[in-house]
Amino acid sequence: MSETAHKHGPGCAHDHAQEHAPACGCGHHHEASPDEPTRCISCGAPIGEGVGHGRSMGRIGFAVVGGFLILNSYLFLWLLPGQAFAAELCAFIGAVILAFPIILTAIKDLCEGRVYMNELVALAILAAFTSADFREAGIIAFFLLVTIIIETHTASGAQRSIEELIRLAPDTARKLVNGEATEVKVSELVIGDVINVRPGDNFPIDGVIVNGVSAVNQASITGESLPVDKTVGDDVFAGTQNLSGSVDVRITKVGGDTTLGKVKDMILAAEKSKTPVVRLIDKYAAFYTPTILMLAIITWWLSNGDMERVITLLVIACPCAVVLATPTTVVASVAAAARLGILVKNVSHLVELASRIRAFIFDKTGTLTEGQLAVAKLGPVDGVEPAELLMVASSIEANSNHPTALAIQKLAKEVGIKPQTVTDFKETPGTGVQGMLDGKLMHVGRAIWLKAQNIALPEKQPEESSGMSVVYVARDGKLIGWIGFRDKIRPESAEAIRRLKELGIKRCAMVTGDRESVAKGVAAKLDIDEFKGDCLPEGKVAYIEELKKNSLVAFVGDGVNDAPALAAGDLGIAMGAIGSDIAINSASIALMTNDLRRIPMLIMLARKSSTIIHQNVAFGFLFVLCGIVLSVFGWMGPIAAAIFHTCSTLIIIFNSARLLRTGEDATSQELSSWRRALLQEAQQEAKQ
Repeated sequence: MSETAHKHGPGCAHDHAQEHAPACGCGHHHEASPDEPTRCISCGAPIGEGVGHGRSMGRIGFAVVGGFLILNSYLFLWLLPGQAFAAELCAFIGAVILAFPIILTAIKDLCEGRVYMNELVALAILAAFTSADFREAGIIAFFLLVTIIIETHTASGAQRSIEELIRLAPDTARKLVNGEATEVKVSELVIGDVINVRPGDNFPIDGVIVNGVSAVNQASITGESLPVDKTVGDDVFAGTQNLSGSVDVRITKVGGDTTLGKVKDMILAAEKSKTPVVRLIDKYAAFYTPTILMLAIITWWLSNGDMERVITLLVIACPCAVVLATPTTVVASVAAAARLGILVKNVSHLVELASRIRAFIFDKTGTLTEGQLAVAKLGPVDGVEPAELLMVASSIEANSNHPTALAIQKLAKEVGIKPQTVTDFKETPGTGVQGMLDGKLMHVGRAIWLKAQNIALPEKQPEESSGMSVVYVARDGKLIGWIGFRDKIRPESAEAIRRLKELGIKRCAMVTGDRESVAKGVAAKLDIDEFKGDCLPEGKVAYIEELKKNSLVAFVGDGVNDAPALAAGDLGIAMGAIGSDIAINSASIALMTNDLRRIPMLIMLARKSSTIIHQNVAFGFLFVLCGIVLSVFGWMGPIAAAIFHTCSTLIIIFNSARLLRTGEDATSQELSSWRRALLQEAQQEAKQ
């Protein structure tokens, strides 16, 4: 959320840092109590019932009471004409009540040495009082106070988002001690504890299932409409819902280290960041109020002291519509993105960069493909048995988490080969591993890496004709064989590429550490314009830098192996960021799911956000300029100005709210498809 909404908006208390955190009653930055996660550690106030909430409710109370007294004054005049004094007294008291919170805020601004928009509102009300028409002063104050309430409520998007996230994680958990479930506070749990989560409950922390199976609704974090089946060994995340089975979970993360905690931090970061338009408004805002005051003095002088024109000018010149133009859009766009499982660190990345991206570069393994490699073929040299080749490779790769290493380890386990002890293990990211086994130096890695180690390879390499990804295994500097892998292309990859091209993306490229033949096959299946194989991490960065010379470039990777490339792109998009600290830290935007179709949705949302911001700003400035002209020439009265002022604010809010439904159709279709699949499965079982 942009701080401009607070800094310059009428009625702001200027405690920006506090209002970006869940509000509490202590007047300090909110921190959750260890004993009561939903209460402030400083004052114990429940989240959502503090400064921001209390201030809005207080203003509503002033508006209701003051508005009733102004209405009562009119009723006295219409129904009891003889009670003129009572009518005037009601009008005076009502006007004072309505004006009080506005004037108080303006005084606070002046005491802090700030002169912003609040002073214009206060001066307009005070000028109305000088005319002794308290009903008119009250009506003006009423509509301006309503505008302030709307603005404050709209600008508190971060607070409400965080409150909703906190509610997702329960306060208590069923901790298992000696097989017995004991209810404890979540704040008392530590890493390694085991808890039981029943069907229908939300997971309170991040952990791994150690007993039981269930379907889990992860929509609150990933934006996926479809439940995900979970079994022993699968990760679960705080704030997601256990749907069907009772499971025991061993805790792996607590507090702010959970995925839910990191999502909360990213929402705060996005809503506190500023767009270029906001930075421009910030730059010139301090000059705006003095300029309007000078114009008011000139108007008063030229109109022979016509205070009605001055009051109208001060009311209509309050640029609430301009101030709200960007914050309302930011709140709506960040909320829409989060609902789709798209987390944005800085809103300028969404509005300023994503909307202008014209080139996408994709990593292959784990991004366009599922990243779950399987061994397709063993190719030992003469004199070496396949089991020996697999034993050497699995022993060296046992210390690595690379997809090829995991595939080798999986096959070795399936055929009953146990890895041997390896010493002096060393891994070169993206290229290969080495270590000492039985006193001999072993190398397992890509062809280009083994050649750099002066290890001779056959002239005709197997992947040139087979299209497999291949790693080579060498012992004491001599090749003993190769292992071929295949990876499955994600079913949604082709659709995502097609949608991006329909949105006007001119270049879709792919980079991979695999051989050119493998890259060529994947690119052909996905209709990708260009590709580059045999890319080391630095090669990916160099390729991105080359494309950046001609256009803005977005890089899409899995966030684990692609941190340098994610940082090198104008826009870094990490896929599958749920549970991944590296993905969240290295990318500009994190997709909590592996569904590539979220990327076209992101581009659509970015372009809509940019368009709506410009529409809002243009309308806001046009409204203020036209209003100033009408007031200077006496073509508009103060009450009409106050009403139009409120209407302009509502128009801005409703225009921004259109963003909230972005991607709604797509997620509804996903859910409908899942329901149809379940129905078909049930019908087939019934027939059997």
